[in-house]
Amino acid sequence: MIYLHKIGWFVGLVLLQVLILNNVHIAGYATPFLYIYLILKFNSEISRNTLMVWAFFLGLTVDIFSDTPGMNAAATVWLAFLRPTLLRLFVPRDKLDNLTPAISTMGIAPFFKYVVACVLMHHFVLILLESFSLTHPLQLLLRMLLCILLTVGCVIALEGIHKK
Repeated sequence: MIYLHKIGWFVGLVLLQVLILNNVHIAGYATPFLYIYLILKFNSEISRNTLMVWAFFLGLTVDIFSDTPGMNAAATVWLAFLRPTLLRLFVPRDKLDNLTPAISTMGIAPFFKYVVACVLMHHFVLILLESFSLTHPLQLLLRMLLCILLTVGCVIALEGIHKK
């Protein structure tokens, strides 16, 4: 039953990403990558390998529809690999059992830090793979910063809507 719920989020987030968000380019730089919300919201009890499989298929699906050969899959699997470690950084050990990351379960500040760290890790890999060059480092950093800010804002907004 829980996996049907996750599959619904999977389909919804992929459709939102490929049909709408991939066409949003604020100031020519910033694009929100909201599809990673699914990876952020998995329960803390899920194994790293299972999470990485979900992340691979999520990223691959976005890659197929976005015509980006493996970039989203690589960045999303990287995020899934790091997520348990990042979750342990921002959640006290006694609260880590069977925790679904959310503002209501973690608190505003720890959840915000968790989201920023996860988005930073994902976007770092994704944008480096997209540019595949370090010839314009300031442009690269500006794009990373703007995409991170936009994605974090979208995740927090979706979390506020999802909470209600």
